[in-house]
Amino acid sequence: MTVAPHSRTGARGGTPTAPDRLLSVLAAFDHDHPALSLTDISRRAGLTLTTAHRLVGALTEWGALERDDAGIYHVGLRLWEVAALAPRGVALRQLALPYLEDLYEATHENVQLAVRDGSDVVYIEWISGRSAVGVHIRVGARWPLHATGVGLVLLAHCGPREQEEYCAGPLAVFTPHTIADPARLRRVLAEVRRSGVAVSSRQVTDDALSVAAPVRGPDGTVVAAVSVVVPQADDQVPALVPAVRLAALGISRALGWQPAVTPRPGTGNPSHR
Repeated sequence: MTVAPHSRTGARGGTPTAPDRLLSVLAAFDHDHPALSLTDISRRAGLTLTTAHRLVGALTEWGALERDDAGIYHVGLRLWEVAALAPRGVALRQLALPYLEDLYEATHENVQLAVRDGSDVVYIEWISGRSAVGVHIRVGARWPLHATGVGLVLLAHCGPREQEEYCAGPLAVFTPHTIADPARLRRVLAEVRRSGVAVSSRQVTDDALSVAAPVRGPDGTVVAAVSVVVPQADDQVPALVPAVRLAALGISRALGWQPAVTPRPGTGNPSHR
């Protein structure tokens, strides 16, 4: 999925500010456009060539961009260093990786970890399994929340107002099986909250099915989602659900979440964190 370049319009709909223009240069790069000439950056960012040249120069000097011998620009390592500080990015990935690896060893299927960014799900880790499925996720890739298992989990645990705004908006369609009806999406989200897992079948490609579960932070808020992606024809949902739930629980506990303990009959009041 291609991310649209940053708009030239300012944050309040007026004339773009200096930060707006700077961000538009960075937003010109995405997975489909990882290397750009100065002219490409100018066009995709909606800037004059003179302005693009000045901003690209500043970003290159700081290390956010790098220029190769052919004069083509790439994202610089300095941005990776800064991104590593994000608690929902590299830090979360490092903490979750042992549990993702355990999930892979238990299933030998495609394993992914994702977080929400606005109306999109962003993948921060992917372990490729033995099964070949049509959807190939890369770290940093984005998809609409309603079209994936991890996205459904994250959307189901948003606030009611955010969910309603999302359901009322346009729902992108990728296959005949993509959820495109707001009423159906609301029902699916309610079921995800009830069952604790999301099953997304053939929503992005006709051959893939995913089972996802929520990852919770210290206060119980859902901060990420973990899933397994398998060929739809295999229909392994009953076997995959416990494994995905266990991985999500392990990551949640590593983040500091301690679920309330339900008392056994006759043992008195429940114990809480």
